[in-house]
Amino acid sequence: MILKGGPNLYGVTIGVLSLESHFPKPPGHIKNQEGLGFPVLYETIQGATIAELIEQPSADFIDPFIQAAKRLEKEGVGAITGSCGFLALFQKELANAVNIPVFSSSLIQVPLAYHMLGNNKIVGVLTANASKLTEEHFSAVGAGDIPVVVQGLENSTEFREVILEGKRNNMDISIIEEEVMEAVTMLQKENPNMGALVLECTDLPPYSAQIQQQLNIPIFDLTTLTKMVHEVLLRKPYSGSMKLA
Repeated sequence: MILKGGPNLYGVTIGVLSLESHFPKPPGHIKNQEGLGFPVLYETIQGATIAELIEQPSADFIDPFIQAAKRLEKEGVGAITGSCGFLALFQKELANAVNIPVFSSSLIQVPLAYHMLGNNKIVGVLTANASKLTEEHFSAVGAGDIPVVVQGLENSTEFREVILEGKRNNMDISIIEEEVMEAVTMLQKENPNMGALVLECTDLPPYSAQIQQQLNIPIFDLTTLTKMVHEVLLRKPYSGSMKLA
């Protein structure tokens, strides 16, 4: 049997375009493989920070990401994602640069979440910075016409200083959780008809179980999306039996 060659690596379905950050990544974060349950390949764009992507998302910023995506494709991954939901802005540029699927942001799931709900329900989005998450970000992933309510964490203290501003690498995870849940409570209080929640930020999935326990609605994030893409890229035969008549 002759096998077709080409990739440098085998058995890695997902490649991750990684911003450079050095604060802790608990299980559930896309940059912590333990929460995924399968290996991924990371390509870090040196010097590309969260603050720069959120505050100054210029056309020049995306060029190193496109080159990194091409390297991941050449290495042999089957699909590519990113380590920050604000990469949604460059979904089309990244997808057009390679010949494999790209899902740059968890915001791609906003239309899915919306169409799962009844007419009287709305989709919530919990983001790192609501003031910087624009209509352009949503439109870039096909969610521009979806009604959403957005709550950000830019007015927090620990989350803002460590994750958004990069003032230090040490992080008090208990304070982060408190700030996340405060934001969730505010979003819930102001929008009682919220039927699903999409976590834009890749730093939020570690708290998804706590969030769902409070809201009791579907919670979408990049980690669960990545697991789904892994599954569709690596389909396995179903097992079981059927009782014969």
